[in-house]
Amino acid sequence: MAMNQMVLAQKTVTLEDCESQFLKNNLFLLASHYNVDASKALTIQARIWDNPVISAELNAYNPDRDKYFDIGKQGQKVFGIEQLIYLGGKKRNEIKLAKTNEQLAELEFNDLLRTLKLQLRKSFYTVYYNSKSLETTDKQLAHIEDLINSYSVQAQKGNIPLRDVVRLQSLYLNFKNERMEVVNNNIEEQANLKLLLNSTEEIVPNVSKDEFSKYLKTIDFNLKSFENEAIANRPDYLAKQKEIDANELNVKWQKSLSVPDITLGAKYDQRSGAFNNEANLTVGIPLPLWNQNKGNIKYAKTILEQSKIEKQNFELQLQTEITSAWNKWDESRKNYVLIKPTVNSDFEAVYNGIVTNFQKRNISLLEFTDFMESYNQANIQVNELKKKLALSAEELNNTINKDLF
Repeated sequence: MAMNQMVLAQKTVTLEDCESQFLKNNLFLLASHYNVDASKALTIQARIWDNPVISAELNAYNPDRDKYFDIGKQGQKVFGIEQLIYLGGKKRNEIKLAKTNEQLAELEFNDLLRTLKLQLRKSFYTVYYNSKSLETTDKQLAHIEDLINSYSVQAQKGNIPLRDVVRLQSLYLNFKNERMEVVNNNIEEQANLKLLLNSTEEIVPNVSKDEFSKYLKTIDFNLKSFENEAIANRPDYLAKQKEIDANELNVKWQKSLSVPDITLGAKYDQRSGAFNNEANLTVGIPLPLWNQNKGNIKYAKTILEQSKIEKQNFELQLQTEITSAWNKWDESRKNYVLIKPTVNSDFEAVYNGIVTNFQKRNISLLEFTDFMESYNQANIQVNELKKKLALSAEELNNTINKDLF
């Protein structure tokens, strides 16, 4: 009883509250966001040219003057400076590739957000409807426990047969076993919620009638329309296209790397040149005789073709996912609509009537226990149908990455 009072005292939260806390506190998102920042840093780095190289050559020993470190007016010293100049569009391609990888990191972050958001919603609804089932079972367990106590007293006095007590105890144990399965499932989902929200407190979801009713609206199946929306909205699909873009740029970059770069420089030589105080311009370029980067170019082309095939496969997979998600939701909706007329206030009234009539001995113990089992199963099944409808609707939302409801 104290535990129930504690749960009731806890503040209930809506799905909107949970999602707000999730966006602020989720550690997976916070950690993943560093990948985006790291990619932006690499883009900055790609824009930077190599540093110029300054060189100096100072005399160590002058034998003509028998002097060490003779670097004065009569001595010798050389100073030079060199700068690497990229040719073939290397720097331009490198910057474009880094920028594309930055966009790819952002898409991967958005896909993680999409995946975790689905997990949050599924755990939220699972905990809510499991809790509703537990409320019903706990209420019945309390009634049965009271009956067992009173019947045990009467059985000891010989007023009723002992088999009636045993039947009630058997019903009580069945309910306890069924309850344990729901409790274990709730423990796992509650742990998921806490992890996703980075919270140590128990999460008590609250789902309004209107919030649930939105999942019952009719949506016609249009595979082409759904597929177009998924292609436009899903970050994992957009990432497939962005990977192709990145691989195309990588091919261009690898080809540009085969073009030799020029090293330009200036050099001052005090005395060792053709004449004193010589100022020279230096130019250097590697000869592309052995290394023309052919292996890396071929590898980049292979990865590009692979990414194109992966995108085609993803498009086929997307059609299957959409069809499957819509069928699951539509079947869940139809099943709930079918039983909905029986789920009303009369359901609770019948339960109270049976309990009252049993207390007045208007119905037998066998009739009472049969009804209790049926009533408990019916309530659990109704909550399961509601849960499946909400979860399948959220899976459909996730598949298209758009709130259809």
